[in-house]
Amino acid sequence: MTAREDLLRRVASALHDVPADERPEDVAVPREYRASEEGDVVARFVERISEYKTTVRRVSADDVPSVAADQCRMRGVARLGIPADLPATWRPDGVDLVPAGLLDARALDELDGAMTGCALAIAETGTIVLDAGRHQGGRALSLVPDYHLCVIGEEQIVGGVPEAMASIAVTIRRLLRPVTFISGPSATSDIELSRVEGVHGPRTLDVLVVARL
Repeated sequence: MTAREDLLRRVASALHDVPADERPEDVAVPREYRASEEGDVVARFVERISEYKTTVRRVSADDVPSVAADQCRMRGVARLGIPADLPATWRPDGVDLVPAGLLDARALDELDGAMTGCALAIAETGTIVLDAGRHQGGRALSLVPDYHLCVIGEEQIVGGVPEAMASIAVTIRRLLRPVTFISGPSATSDIELSRVEGVHGPRTLDVLVVARL
């Protein structure tokens, strides 16, 4: 018996007493598992995402442009791709800001980096969630350039994964937009068990956590 055959046999055995006309929504699924992280979720998020080689700075809303400009200078970023609706109050001086809505993958790759907002962030895992919504642009904007500067409001940080999934359920089920989960810069150890960064996304990730957006 192959592994596939064994797996299908076990599934069939587990479902042997399920009525043929039963639908998934006919059965209530208990959801008593923990839905939220306790304590300071902002501090927990900063701690967790910092473990993934991410530079995180906590700033006031007024300081976003100047701090963003500092990060770009430090990273040698001269041309920054932005979504069309990136707030004017976020835009750094001294950087060529390029609206990325009509850029193809090759043009995005020629940029030094990208600056976006996010849909939400998860404290439990140190993860940023993008859903191509407000202040984010298309999915490629956060995946193709080698550098990503992401602005996150403290109010966008939720405790755990269940909270996050409930928040983006409309995006997934109704709007049918792709959702990207980012936990630090892109990296893989699949090739000869050596860590390689920047394989399927930005090599460098900087995050600004804003006290009040």
